[in-house]
Amino acid sequence: MLGWGFPPNVAGGLDTHVGALFDGLEETDIEVELMLPEEYAPEDRENIVGVPTGDGDIVTRIGRISKQFAERAADFDIVHTHDWFGYGPASRAKQQTDVTWVTTFHSLSSDRNIDPPQRELETERRVTDRSDYLLSVSHLLAGNLKEEYGGESTVIHNGFSTPDTTGRDYKEELGINGPMLLYVGRHTDQKGIAHLLYAIKKLRDPEVTLVVGGKGHLTDQLKRFAELLGVEEQVNFVGYVPEDALGDYYASADVFVSPSLAEPFGITITEALEVGTHVVATECGVAEVLPDDCLVEVKPDSDSIADGIEEALSRDEPPQYERRGWDEVVEETADYYRELV
Repeated sequence: MLGWGFPPNVAGGLDTHVGALFDGLEETDIEVELMLPEEYAPEDRENIVGVPTGDGDIVTRIGRISKQFAERAADFDIVHTHDWFGYGPASRAKQQTDVTWVTTFHSLSSDRNIDPPQRELETERRVTDRSDYLLSVSHLLAGNLKEEYGGESTVIHNGFSTPDTTGRDYKEELGINGPMLLYVGRHTDQKGIAHLLYAIKKLRDPEVTLVVGGKGHLTDQLKRFAELLGVEEQVNFVGYVPEDALGDYYASADVFVSPSLAEPFGITITEALEVGTHVVATECGVAEVLPDDCLVEVKPDSDSIADGIEEALSRDEPPQYERRGWDEVVEETADYYRELV
C-alpha cells in the first residue's frame, strides 16, 4: 500500500484512513506493507517503509518512490494506492508485475478546488481507467467519480474517529460567555468558510462566538472578510489545533459547523459527534451512515447555515447514532482483498 502521511505525523482524512487500515490489517491473516515518504513515516514500525523523496512538488516526490514501490510489489498480490498521487508508482508496478491494482478515492480534484489543476484531472482520469478496481469512501463520491470519469467503484465508508479529551474547557479559556461554534480544517475554497462567516452576521444572538481552527492560503483573506462584515469581535481565529487539543475543542463547542462546498465523507464531523457535540453540515458522505435527524443538514449558503446553527443550538439531547468503527472498515477491506485473489 502507498500512502502520503501517517498519524499523528500527518493527520488528514486520507492519512487517518491509511493509518487505521494498515494497523487493522496487521491484525489479520493478510500480509501488508506500507510505503510512505520517509519524512512522514513513523520510526521503527515493522512493515512501514520510508523512502526519501527530497524536494519538489508531490508528483516529483512520489515519482522518487516508484522504482522501490514496483520492486516490492513483485512479492504481493495487490497494490493499493489512494487518490491521484498513486498513479506513477502503481503504473510502474503494473508494467513490471502481474499485480492487481486497487485505488481508493477519498475525494476528487473538483471537490478540493474551484478551478482544478489540469494535471490532477488528467491523472485522476488515468487512475480511473487503468486501475483494476476502484473503491470510494461514500456513495456521494462514487456518483461523482462515475459522472466525471465513468468509473465504477465499490463503496467502503470510512470509520468514525474518536478524539481524546482531557476535560480542558477552551470556551472558558477563550473568554466566551455565550454559545461557542467551532470550525476546524483547512482554509481553502472547498471548505466554504466564507459562507459561515457571513452566516454569523445573520444570527439573531449577538453573543455567539465562532472559533476558527486550522490554517491555509485563505486565512488572511478570511480575517479581512470578517472585518468587512463587522463580525471580527465574534470570530476567533486560533490557528492550527494540535491533535492532542482537538478533542477538547470539539467538546467545548456547543455546535460544530462543516460548511464545505464538497465533503465526500467528513471525518471532522465524526470527531465532533463522538464527543457529543451537535453538528451543522452541508451535503457529506458521512450522512449515509447516520440517522436522518442526527445532523442539521444545510446548503452551502449563509442563510441556510444561519438557520441550521440556530436549530442546532436549540437541541438539548446529544446526537444519537450507531458508531461505525474502523474495525468494520478493515474487515470489509480485507474481505474485498480476499475476493480479488
